Amino acid sequence: MATLRLATRGSPLALRQTELVAEALREAHPGLDPEVVVVRTRGDRDTTSSLDRIGGQGVFVGEVEAAVGDGRADVAVHSAKDLPSTMPAHLVLAAVPPRADPRDGLVGCTLAGLPPGGLVATGSARRRAQLAYLRPDLVFADVRGNMARRVAVGEEAGGAAAVVVAVAAMERLGWRGRLTDVLDPLDVLPQAGQGAIAVQCRAEDDATRRLLAAIDDALSHRAVRAERAVLAALGGSCTVPVAAWAEADGGGGLRVHGLVASGDGRTLVRMTRSGDEPETVGAVVAQALLVDGGGAAIEGFGGAAAAAGREPPRVGP
Repeated sequence: MATLRLATRGSPLALRQTELVAEALREAHPGLDPEVVVVRTRGDRDTTSSLDRIGGQGVFVGEVEAAVGDGRADVAVHSAKDLPSTMPAHLVLAAVPPRADPRDGLVGCTLAGLPPGGLVATGSARRRAQLAYLRPDLVFADVRGNMARRVAVGEEAGGAAAVVVAVAAMERLGWRGRLTDVLDPLDVLPQAGQGAIAVQCRAEDDATRRLLAAIDDALSHRAVRAERAVLAALGGSCTVPVAAWAEADGGGGLRVHGLVASGDGRTLVRMTRSGDEPETVGAVVAQALLVDGGGAAIEGFGGAAAAAGREPPRVGP
């Protein structure tokens, strides 16, 4: 029986996502024995500091990627939303299994039911900015930790009026029924890759790439590529809230929605463009946000603002 080592974080959600990948691989390749390799990341070790302070979403990724790079594992399994806009040259995004619900949800209260001045718990600048734009009266508190801890914050009496969570995470943990609201993606645009699982391997590992190709979903993979292209074309390291979501446009192409906002939600720019090639349409959306929508003027863009007048950059797959 052939063994394939899958590196992952050790949170219940990360382990569940890795088991979903393992199940798909077993079904596609009878006789294959996926083995889970748990890696403790900086984001897991520091559960009190805000993500922005300790390095952004990438703090959940680097050590898992390193396990594949140095040979401790063959495959890295991530929440696609945690991947930085660029990845190490020696790794490739080999598969994106069928995507789950990309939307955000609330636990504790509905959006319409939030009281004036209600306290909303979220560690995401993207979620804070969009909710503040919809409801300038809301107050926000940071929340970190695994899903059980975050959900508890929304369900505890006397705590936050609501906590914001990813619907896909709740579904994978069997907690969909604990959601009190699911937010329209055009009200609160999802994070790039939200709801998708990203499966990486070494670029030169042709055997593993062939194994992973069997669990890849073409539409989900194309959508994630387009969303990541939006982030990459915006500069990748900008500190302002950004969001991107791609959906099938009904004609074989993609409709890609993008957003940039100020941290307080007072300035918010949305743009939508359609196209066939994921990297191209993603870059076009970023250019529209920066130039057509004036997003380059938002404080915090830095290098992205300087690049706003140039042609959309070419972004590799």
